[in-house]
Amino acid sequence: MGLIKPKLKDQALLNDIREAAGDKSGFHLWWLGQSGFLVQWQGKHLLLDPYLSDSLTKKYARTEKPHTRMTELVVDPAKLDFIDIVTSSHNHTDHLDGETLIPLIKANPNIRFIIPEANRDFVANRVQTAPEFPTGLNDREKITIAGFTITGVPAAHEALDRDDAGHCLYMGYVVQFGSYSIYHSGDTLYHDDIVEQLKVFGTFDLALLPINGRDPKRKVAGNLNAQQAVQVSKEINARMTVPCHYDMFTFNTADPKDFEKIAQSEEVRYKIMECGERISINH
Repeated sequence: MGLIKPKLKDQALLNDIREAAGDKSGFHLWWLGQSGFLVQWQGKHLLLDPYLSDSLTKKYARTEKPHTRMTELVVDPAKLDFIDIVTSSHNHTDHLDGETLIPLIKANPNIRFIIPEANRDFVANRVQTAPEFPTGLNDREKITIAGFTITGVPAAHEALDRDDAGHCLYMGYVVQFGSYSIYHSGDTLYHDDIVEQLKVFGTFDLALLPINGRDPKRKVAGNLNAQQAVQVSKEINARMTVPCHYDMFTFNTADPKDFEKIAQSEEVRYKIMECGERISINH
């Protein structure tokens, strides 16, 4: 069986991003695979946790944990030369990939890089930058860049781990801009403390949540499953939920139809996206 083909990729995707910039009535979002999303608003671009290489497939080739790719690579990160902000939610390579971030940073000399403060030294080593280059956040801390206000929230991957200074090792981000708000959870399990921090934000236009679940046989940290993602969406009052973290590696994926079935039964509004697909939101 061949690889899953993105809805748009390479130049077709770049053309769509460029054309969408002419519509400033709302915002646009593209899924780039795994937990990677591109947000465009008022001509500015925020890239959330991109994984745009085959580094993990190469790293784990001929091991007991092969990362066999399922979906074609959607775009060369070096071609994304219009990015204002990029995030990493934690240090796992599909959320902090040197082969994605090094060419991306080179293509965008003025880019701002948002990370968990706890991970500063590790991040700087992986992406080959000065330690002071990334902007570090902890939970409940926020910063505004290019019109996007980004607030850190904790993530449990698999626990709410902190360093000795109390900084979160794993995080999600709330992104507010204009009248809009997005929650990107990063990798996380369900945890009451996370939900309570999110409730103070009111309604979210989009919740971007993993659905690949937790299976100890995979020998990797777990995530929300379909049922839990629907539960989180309801508890944080998300207007729409987009599931992610599937269809990238054969050993660690899920069927989005399971999420779709549960979301429908719970009357949760959702969108199952194709890699390279755009959604546009205006209110």
